[in-house]
Amino acid sequence: MTIDQVLEKASQYLSDEHIAFLTDAYRFAESAHKEQYRKSGEPYILHPVSVAGILVELEMDPNTIAAAFLHDVVEDTSVTLEELASAFNDEVAMLVDGVTKLGKIKYKSKEEQQAENHRKMFVAMAKDIRVILIKLADRLHNMRTLKHLPPEKQRRISNETLEIFAPLAHRLGISTVKWELEDTALRYLDPQQYYRIVNLMKRKRAERELYIKDVIDKIYESLDDIKVDADISGRPKHIYSIYRKMALQNKQFNEIYDLLAVRIIVKNIKDCYAVLGVIHTCWKPMPGRFKDYIAMPKANMYQSLHTTVIGPKGEPLEVQIRSEEMHRIAEYGVAAHWAYKEGKTADNNKSLEDKLTWFREIIEWQNDANDAQEFMESLKIDLFSDMVFVFTPKGDVIELPRGSVPLDFAYRIHTEIGNRCIGAKVNGKMVPLDHQLKTGDIIEVLTSKHSYGPSQDWLKITQSSHAKNKIRQWYKKERREENISKGKELVEKEIKNLDCEPKEVLTPENIEEVANKFSFTGEEDMYAAVGYSGISSKQIATRLTEKYRKQKGQEQEEQSLAEAVAEISPYTAKKKTSIGVRVKGVDNLLIRLSKCCNPVPGDDIIGFITKGRGVSIHRSDCPNVNNKEAEGRLLTVEWEAYKQAKKSYNVDIEITGYDRRGLLNEVLQAVTESKTYMNAVSGRSDHRNKVATIHMTISIHNKDHLFKVVEKIKQLPDIYSVRRIMH
Repeated sequence: MTIDQVLEKASQYLSDEHIAFLTDAYRFAESAHKEQYRKSGEPYILHPVSVAGILVELEMDPNTIAAAFLHDVVEDTSVTLEELASAFNDEVAMLVDGVTKLGKIKYKSKEEQQAENHRKMFVAMAKDIRVILIKLADRLHNMRTLKHLPPEKQRRISNETLEIFAPLAHRLGISTVKWELEDTALRYLDPQQYYRIVNLMKRKRAERELYIKDVIDKIYESLDDIKVDADISGRPKHIYSIYRKMALQNKQFNEIYDLLAVRIIVKNIKDCYAVLGVIHTCWKPMPGRFKDYIAMPKANMYQSLHTTVIGPKGEPLEVQIRSEEMHRIAEYGVAAHWAYKEGKTADNNKSLEDKLTWFREIIEWQNDANDAQEFMESLKIDLFSDMVFVFTPKGDVIELPRGSVPLDFAYRIHTEIGNRCIGAKVNGKMVPLDHQLKTGDIIEVLTSKHSYGPSQDWLKITQSSHAKNKIRQWYKKERREENISKGKELVEKEIKNLDCEPKEVLTPENIEEVANKFSFTGEEDMYAAVGYSGISSKQIATRLTEKYRKQKGQEQEEQSLAEAVAEISPYTAKKKTSIGVRVKGVDNLLIRLSKCCNPVPGDDIIGFITKGRGVSIHRSDCPNVNNKEAEGRLLTVEWEAYKQAKKSYNVDIEITGYDRRGLLNEVLQAVTESKTYMNAVSGRSDHRNKVATIHMTISIHNKDHLFKVVEKIKQLPDIYSVRRIMH
């Protein structure tokens, strides 16, 4: 979308005053991102314009769209939140702040930093759901343009998309975004299967479309008899859902039921059930394949009737029946409630708040979690797991994560009911407290005023973060002295497990520093938290011994390196190495490139001191140097001006593609056209899955040269993947 298209689409539901406001936001962002470019070489401003365009399609309010234009200015330019608030308003600044990463804080690892980014985003979401709508639009456009990034980044971002953002879009009911995120992520994580499914779907498309047309004509004819107006269409099947069914159920493509599916959209709920009767009259329903999500909506507000029948020619046919309003919510989820309507936004928001009470618990989780990674694990359990729906004896529906037990139910009803729980009845029968609940169960909790309170074992059997947090809070408050003593004992034991002496580590200065790092008010609070399982003794002990182990490790490393260099000193080279690698701190060593991973100039490399054969050079990610046996024998090495190097290096690559005539010839021609020498070529064919695999050894000058060859091959039709391989 161009800026003109975005503003034109927005003008269909926003006033001239609002369009002027959005134009100002665009111009501000354009000025701030001036002379910035994306990896594709395009001006950076195209990204925020595309993100705003996605939100305009969802008919979001002016502040959200303005924040979409501005969502990267604080992170990537010198603009501050104060300047945004002054130029626009506090609401826009708050939305931008919620989306902005924590880029200026240094973290121990990329995982820790990313977890902290997610934590901040989810806490901001709990205050205003529009933060995640902007973030989802941002991620969707990034996935659409992922081809411009290196393969490692493509896989990392795609994996994060499947783990965090696609489940979140599903939980919020935004299926249009969810499906595209999943399909695009799969294309980069498993291109071979992705393109195989695409090819299989193409080959069956004409036959499938003809079948669906006959079915739709038959349904229209039947609905005329009962005078129900409906919009009937073939339901698009998404690649990722087919992939998951094939993988989880171990099925072949032609064994999947719902490739043949229709969607019927009617005016109201009464018509939904009338149409269901017509469908079951026309064709025989399959037992166990009917679901009524109208009477029992999903957690993400999704409503629809699902049934599978034995259709024409005896093939299973899936049918979805829903009203127009249900369809809007099925496609856009919470965004449908946030859709901007003049004067109605407040009412919409209140309705949405009532339906998203589960989201408010995020603030409570974030307060009780000791670090970002623990917070994200808690969030994944409650937010992204499948759900079960159970009933109170009065008939109220309670939503819990799959695998929940009666204790999770008790704590969801009330904290005191959970603390005093001594047993439970499920469907009128006594069950143990670790009994797994199923959808439709009726739960009755038994309590006693004389209960001693929760047991530590309850932390292991409960599934929901809500229950675990309430149990920890009880221990934190009721048994402080016991927890302090127990926590100190556990920490000292863990310190000994790390080959350190507690006396040397547990100094007042060190304890104070670690307690501050974990945001405890002092030593006793820290030990108490370990005692009631608020934080693990391993986390505390690892931080307490960090400096000690680092100092000890440096001494051992220096000693090992000195011994290793002395060991290989008789094998020093008589002349300078010809492979273009230099060992830092040591001259004139015998150096050779390892054949297991074939490093080339531009790769991250490391040296390994061998016994009797000098130093072998490996890629940093080579499994042969990433093990305990290699510790103490590694050297820091670097390439010498690799961009100008003319020496050739062998690299093994694997190419997979759709098995068709002429594929191998086209691959060989592409390599030849890139002026690259081939040392060896071999191939095999999997006739059942129609997949061809080609192995090739080529001579290249550096990593840039290799990238050009790989990109040349990828441009060929029917190529699934091209990857470098190790032996």
